[in-house]
Parts: sequence; C-alpha cells; structure tokens
Amino acid sequence: MTLARLRLNKNEDRRIRAGHVWVFSNEVNTSVTPLAQFEPGQPVLIEDANGHALGAGYVNPHALICARLVSRHSDHLLDQSLITHRLNVALSLRERLYEAPYYRLVFGDSDGLPGLVVDRYGELVVAQITTAGMERLKPEIAAALQKVVHPSALLFRNDSASRELEGLPRYVETAFGEVPESVMLEEHGVRFAVSPQTGQKTGWFYDQRPNRMRLRHYVKELKVLDVFSYLGAWGIQAAAAGAESVLCIESSQRAAEAIRANAELNGVGARVSTLRADAFEALRDLRSARERFDVVVLDPPAFIKRKKDVREGTQAYQRVNQMAMQVLAKDGVLVSCSCSYHMQRDALVSVLLRTGHHLDRFLEIVEEGHQGPDHPVHPAIPETSYLKCFFARVLPG
Repeated sequence: MTLARLRLNKNEDRRIRAGHVWVFSNEVNTSVTPLAQFEPGQPVLIEDANGHALGAGYVNPHALICARLVSRHSDHLLDQSLITHRLNVALSLRERLYEAPYYRLVFGDSDGLPGLVVDRYGELVVAQITTAGMERLKPEIAAALQKVVHPSALLFRNDSASRELEGLPRYVETAFGEVPESVMLEEHGVRFAVSPQTGQKTGWFYDQRPNRMRLRHYVKELKVLDVFSYLGAWGIQAAAAGAESVLCIESSQRAAEAIRANAELNGVGARVSTLRADAFEALRDLRSARERFDVVVLDPPAFIKRKKDVREGTQAYQRVNQMAMQVLAKDGVLVSCSCSYHMQRDALVSVLLRTGHHLDRFLEIVEEGHQGPDHPVHPAIPETSYLKCFFARVLPG
C-alpha cells in the first residue's frame, strides 16, 4: 500500500524524533502537502522537511492535533495485525499486575494505540475511540479484541466530548454480545456494581486504585467524608477498612442510589450514608453545622480541561480544598486529588500550601499518589501523566 505523504515544516520534526507522536496543524508544510487533500483518519507517511520518513500514522485535517505517529517503521501500518500485536503487549503487562481481569487494558498513546482506551470488566470489554484514525478501524479493533481477550461482549462508549474535536459524532454501540445493565468488579476485596452503558466514562475509574488502597491505612475507627463520591469507590473502601462512619456527597440521584446499593453489597450499609447535593453547597452547609471529619477525600472532576481554563480552574481547586479543610478535625487527613493535566503537581501543592496558610493550619504531605500502572506514562508525552493525589496531615497552625 502506497501512503500519502504528510510533510512537516523545518525543525518541526524535533519533538517527533524525541519520542512524541503528535503533529499539530501549524507544524505541517501545507504548501507541499495541503491538509485539505486528506480525509479524516487517512493513513499517511509522516516526513521531515527534507522528505525523510519519520514513520507511519494517520491524519485528520480538521483537528488541532492533525496527525499521530503510529509506528516509526514506515511499512508498519495501523491495521488489525498491528492492533492485535499491541493488545498482546498491553495485556502481558496487566496480567503481571492483576490477578483478575478488572483494569484498563489500553491507555491510548502509552500503549501504542493513540485514540483508543479499553477497560475490562471481567467478560465485558468497554472501548472508547476519540480519533478519526481509530474510528476508521473500529471493525479491526473489535476483531483484535476478540482474538486477544475473548470477551463475551464489546461495548463502544464513543460518547466523550473530545470526539467533537475530531469532528466525530457521539454514540454508544454494542459491537457484539449482550451488554448487561450492570457488571460486578472487585477492588482490594471490595465489590462494586457498575453500569457500563450509562456510567461516567466507561463506568469506573481504575486510575485511582492504588490511592484507594493507601486510604485504608488512615481511616480505621474514624469519621470519613467522601466528596464527589460517584459510586462510592473511596467511601466504601474506607468503610470496608474499618471507618466508624462514612458520608458520601454525590449530586446524581442514580449515583447516590448506587452508593447505597454498593455499601449494602459489602455489608457496610449501616456505616455509609449519602448526601445528595452539590459538593460546594454541601461543604458550606457542613461547615455551618460545625460538622467535623477525621478524613476528607476530594476526588473532583477535571476543573481544568483546557489550558485557557487554568486560572478559573485553579480557583475552584483552591476553594474546594479550603472548604474541605474547614470541616477537618484538628488533626485530620486531607486526600486531595486532581485529574486535570493542566493542574500541574507543583501547582496543586501550592494550592494546599496557600490554603493551609490562609486558615492558619500546618500541613504535612505524608504520601503522594499517582495514576495506577494500568495507566502507564509515555516518557515523551507529558500529557499521559495527569493524576495527582496528596495525603496531607492537617494540624493547627
């Protein structure tokens, strides 16, 4: 197969040669290779300014990230064979890490499959496609997954907002098999019922698994507040680890019901309660009522989704961390997380420092967490390292 060529401007190959795989639209020599000549998702040979091949990839002329390198070997096209190979490589890591098939199987660029995320829920596989290049290969992805992991069903949760950046429609589709309304997963001996078709993202957030294990060391016989609780992943883990009581704050009625069901499923329903409310309003009301908790967990949604949102998003992190500290006991533990790539590690530390200083509280960061190993970091792509999690002891000043 002869590939169309996508040529870069002078010196725009440096980042690619250093290991990155993204090409931005302003890096393309459009006088030699006009972007308008390409179809969304079309396979291309990516070249430097002198016409030397950098590797094979795919292009989307309508996206800011207009091309992604798939292989540095020009003859290794992204097809079913290459997808199958990379799935096998990804699977070998996860099978070393986890005894049961509950994990993120594919984490996009980090697993050599840009634009594809795959989560396993036992016999069910849930995939998300976010680029036009991967969308063209949907049948090949389904066939490769069947060959490598032999799932009973495959669900495409192609409904993320990021698809709009690629000009792709949003939809949810069953590729094969019967997708149940609810599936069961197990994490650290605790079971959770998850809805793959209607839950957030693919239904569960595997990336926080090691940090939720850390939490178990801080909660025994103590009072815990789980803010932005979703399905109660943090709070129910705390209750299972011996917390005296857990209050889960969640704005969604469906999620609040799921928290109660998951608590009962694990025999901790008597110690887990839910408060259906906006997180900021709930924290304000708890402070007004002079409620105090020994441990507060903050695992909010991404407050900073784009670089231009940094200022406003940082203020949101500052505000929610301040409100959390105001309901902490005198010697309490704050677990403060951010899944926003644009909220850098040091910026979140600064938020904690400023907040503690403002409230006349002294902070000790006792542990620092990261995304789990089923979300590996590509060393040349800083965007793949996104999750921050700090365990901070908060004392009187």
